[in-house]
This record gives sequence, structure tokens and C-alpha cells, in this order.
Amino acid sequence: MEPTADAREALLEKYRKGLVQVYTGNGKGKTTAAFGQALRAVGQGFRVCVIQFMKGRKYGEFLAAERFIPNLTVRLSGLDSFVMRENPAPLDIELARQGLAIAREAVASGDYEMVILDEINVAVDFKLIPVADVIDLIRNRPPALDMILTGRYAAPEIITLADTVTEMHQIRHHYDAGVKERAGIEY
Repeated sequence: MEPTADAREALLEKYRKGLVQVYTGNGKGKTTAAFGQALRAVGQGFRVCVIQFMKGRKYGEFLAAERFIPNLTVRLSGLDSFVMRENPAPLDIELARQGLAIAREAVASGDYEMVILDEINVAVDFKLIPVADVIDLIRNRPPALDMILTGRYAAPEIITLADTVTEMHQIRHHYDAGVKERAGIEY
């Protein structure tokens, strides 16, 4: 007797391998690409959690999730100001580490099929979070959980663990022509 479609789907889900994707590089679009994946996942009925490191402003994607997308949770873990790379404030370090704790909780909860760690590569590069802690999180996630890590300066150890790595390369940016940041484009 052949299994029903529901039984086949349940079996496939049981053995599904979650993917690790990294969006890095100096070009624009890393967070946008991650939110595109989140929207695609939500459209398929998945629950997605995004932790935004080093961001304290409610960007457009945060506001859209809050207003219109119930299966997309966005958590902020940073200030609405730039972090000094060579001399981060103790509060920046504490907020990044709180973000990592939120990420651990989201990963372990079983409540999400996808967890996105937005700008975590920068948080690691700025030494707000130890790379070993991020590697541990990736390696110890539930087998079916998809994980996306964004931000410039992705550590080689993280790139090695990823199933997909995309490097955004800047060719031209409107900032170079003096165009200021705009709602709906940068935030």
C-alpha cells in the first residue's frame, strides 16, 4: 500500500536538512535578500524569526512584519547609531550578546523553521560576539532549521559551514553621487 500524500510530506519533513546561507560583501542588498527569503518562507507557511544585530531603528521590514506578517517575528538588538569598530561601547557589546541569547532561544524553541541573524557577521568582525559562539549555534541547531547570516566581513569559519554563500559586490552606490538615505530604500 502506498503512503498518502500527507504521510509522504511528513516523512520528507522529518528528514529535511536545514540550510545555512550567508549573504556578505560590500554591496547593498544583504538584509533585503534575507527578508526576501523570509517572505518566501512565510508564503509557504513557515514561521520565521529575524534577529537584527547592531540595529535599533524600526526599519521598514520590521514595521511591515509587525503590521502585516504574523508568521514573521523581528527582534532588534542594537542602538540606532553606528558602532565604533575599534572601540565599541560596552552597551553595544551587551546588546549584541543579548541578541545572541535571543537567537539561541529562537533556534532551540522549535517555534521557527527559519532563523535569520541579520548583521551578525559585522557583530563578529567588530568583536561584539565571539565567532566560536556563532559556529556553536550553527552546528547545534535542529537539523531541519534553515539559518541565514548576513553582513559584511563574514568569517572564513562561518563561510566554511555554509551551504550557500553569496557575496554582494558594489559596483556603484547612490551615496557616492551624494544621494542621501531614503525611507523605503535604506530603511
